Amino acid sequence: DVQLQACGGGLVQPGGFLRVSCAASGGTVNDYTIGWFRRAPGKEREGVSFLRSGESGTVNANSVKGRFTISRDRAKNTVYLQMDRLQPEDTAVYFCAAAKGRLITSKLWVQASYDHWGQGVQVTVSS
Repeated sequence: DVQLQACGGGLVQPGGFLRVSCAASGGTVNDYTIGWFRRAPGKEREGVSFLRSGESGTVNANSVKGRFTISRDRAKNTVYLQMDRLQPEDTAVYFCAAAKGRLITSKLWVQASYDHWGQGVQVTVSS
């Protein structure tokens, strides 16, 4: 089974940028739909950005559209989440998750669709 290792969190000022990574082992990222989720303080975990297996098109939450970009590097077997123009409300623990094959749109947002999860990384946006 694929295992996911997330890294790259940290502290950034409002308006800044950060990139978090999700490195896969035991499987090929291109064979999985990868999702980034986040859990903000006092809130439930929510979906942020998604990249389907074998496709380049992405799906993003309205709150991050135009600011966050999910991408895949096949050579490094890694999925990235580039986060630009970060705001304090983006402060959260970020998780990557993988589901084998291509998920339909309605299932992208459902956490139970994903069988494999990386550990969370803290992203804090504060001045």
